[in-house]
Parts: sequence; C-alpha cells; structure tokens
Amino acid sequence: MKLNLEIRPILSALMRSKTGAILVALQVAISLAILANAVYIVQLRMEVVARPSGLTEENDLFSINLSNRKLAEHAEQIATQKQDEATIRGVAGVQGVTRVSQTPLSWSGSTTGVSLDRKQAATSANVSMYVTSESLMKLWGIKLADGRDFNQGEFREIDTSTSKEFPDVVIITKALAEKLFPDQASVVGKTIYFGTGDDAYATRIIGVLERLQTHAAQIGAKGEISVILPIRMSNDPYSKYSVRAEPGQRDRVMKDVETALRKASATPLIINMRTLEEDRTRRYRADNGLAWMLIAVCVLLLLVTASGIVGISSLWVTQRRKHIGVRRALGARRIDILRYFVTENVMITSIGIFCGTALAIALNQLLVSKLELTKLPVQYLLVGSVIFWILGIIAVAGPAARAAAISPATATRST
Repeated sequence: MKLNLEIRPILSALMRSKTGAILVALQVAISLAILANAVYIVQLRMEVVARPSGLTEENDLFSINLSNRKLAEHAEQIATQKQDEATIRGVAGVQGVTRVSQTPLSWSGSTTGVSLDRKQAATSANVSMYVTSESLMKLWGIKLADGRDFNQGEFREIDTSTSKEFPDVVIITKALAEKLFPDQASVVGKTIYFGTGDDAYATRIIGVLERLQTHAAQIGAKGEISVILPIRMSNDPYSKYSVRAEPGQRDRVMKDVETALRKASATPLIINMRTLEEDRTRRYRADNGLAWMLIAVCVLLLLVTASGIVGISSLWVTQRRKHIGVRRALGARRIDILRYFVTENVMITSIGIFCGTALAIALNQLLVSKLELTKLPVQYLLVGSVIFWILGIIAVAGPAARAAAISPATATRST
C-alpha cells in the first residue's frame, strides 16, 4: 500500500515532465542493445583468439623461409633440401625439423578443392594443404583421432614442373571428415579426390587429426579444414622449414640456425624467420583490435548513460525544490526523499531496459543474418539489465542525496 502511495505521485510527476524521462529511457534502451551485443561479440572474438591450433608447445616452434636460390635439376634440389635439414638439425637445441609448404596461422599458404566423386560439378570442400617431407605428428605434436601416421615408404619426391605423380594417401582433420562424411563413425580407408573430372587425383584417408588449423585460421569449422600430404617437392623457389627447439631455447636456436645456414650455403641467402607466437599475434591482431574497440565503446556508453541520468536528475532536483520543501515540511524524512528519486529512476530505467531488451534481440537478428554470428544468449541480456539498474541507482544517488539535504525553510522560500 505504501509503495502504491509512493508510485502514484512519481507517475504524476513524470507525466508532467515526460521529455526527460523519455530521453533517459531511450538512452538506457539504446545503450543496453549495443552493450549486450558488443560484449557478446567481444566474447566470440576472444574465443577465436584462444582457439588451439592443434600444435603443442607453440612457443618452441618457428619457421624458416629460404629464397634467392637458383633452380637446378630435380635431384640436386632434393639433395639441397635434405642438406638444409641436416644443417638445421645439427644446431644444438634443435629437436626436429621438416620441410613444409605452410604453417598454421601464417596467412601464407595454398588451398585446393576436394570432392567425393570425379563426376561432381563442384568440389565438396576447400582445404588448406600442408605438404611435408617428413611426419608432422612428432614435430608439431598433433594428435590423431583415428587411423595412423604416414610410414616412410609413403613419402614421394616429386618434380612439380614435369611429374603428374600424386601421393596415394592423405591425412585429414576431424572437421573435414565431419563435413565430407557426416554421421560416419570412421572415415579411414575412404577415398577422396583432389579436384574434379578425369584429372582429379584419388587418395585414400589413412588418418584423422583431432585438430589442425589452416594457414588463415578462419572463424568456425572452416578454420580447421586441413589435409597433410607426404610430398617433398622440387622446382619451388622458396623453401620453408618448420623447426622445434628445446624448451626455452628457441630464440638462441633461431640465431644459431641462421648462422649455420649462411655458413653452409655457397651463395648468399635471403632468410626470413618467424615464430609461431608471432604468427598468432599477427593473425589475431584485427580480432584483438576489434575487441578493445568494442570494450572502449561499452565503457563510453556506460559513462554517457550515467552522465545523462545525473544531468536529468540534477535538473529535476532544481525544478522540484519547492515540492521537496513542502514534503519535508509535511514530515517527509531525508530517507523518504532519497527513496522517491531512486524509485523514480528505477522505474524509468526499467522501461528503458524493457525496450532495450527488444532492441538488443532485433539488433542481434540483424547481425546473425549479415554476419557469422549466433543468437544472443539470454544471460547477456540479464547481466546487462542488472548493470543498468545498478548504474541508474549509483548515478541518481548524488542528485537524490542533494535533494534530501534541502531544508524545508530554504525550499519553500524559493519562488
């Protein structure tokens, strides 16, 4: 009953001053809609940044790109590659090395289409293609979900400029297996084709990886659509090697490897080295930047909303000084005046939250239809609502306290 007696004069006062209340409610609604979706996007971005690559002990891995070598005969190029690997392997602190066409998260690599039948008009999936001269299982610490690793006899030495040879076997990721063969317990032994038509290469799946991100590490399952092929290629002007150093020795090993390669080469080399940690930072720089930008927007929105509530509440206190004085003269206590303004603000904020919830859902639907986002979880709306209720109470506390401090004599003397 008492609450009803308090709310009725509040509603009456708000009806006489609708503009301020509407502005505050509108500000809360827009801020809540943006805040809930922005925080959700930040969370999604952070999940993307934190995704495992499939490689273990990433801080011990680095890649080497060698260029400025003249292309010789196939056999000589293969011999040079093996000599490079031997030179790198001979450096103290190197645990393993292999020639590889690309590395995860590097933004540099190649993709190709795979299909389930040569007669398909279009390929079934576009895959990131890792071509390696030796096993990547041990070097990268990749885990097999099914099947086995390549054996030594399955690796091919291919001259890409003249040979049409292609490996008979392939290892694919679990994400690719689920895309090509949904609802099948095992895909080991199945055949897939690289390309379409009569020229498509048939390969047999011998292993399925738990996870191996692509060189571009796209968002969602596409970021793990990868294959590994056992090939050592010639007629490639660039040689890329992936190296694992002993724990804590990476930086020293990188310097020693560069020195050893330059010393072993008869001609000057262009050497570019990069750690997997650097690749991860470069790949997710935009995601981190977007996350921090949205965080800054959220903070600014909260500050602007709080400032709006403080400003409107302060204006109302000034406009209602005589009304406050009369209430005090009639026996209203300071706590009654304080409760009046807090209740008023909670009512306005609640209207804004109700409208903001509907607006947030509508905005999320638009983002889902235009971008690769999922539906906004309810907890983001609930937490956002609580934040704005608390923010509203804190913001109105100062003006309400000043209103409660007005003495009846001072207020009633004003005209």
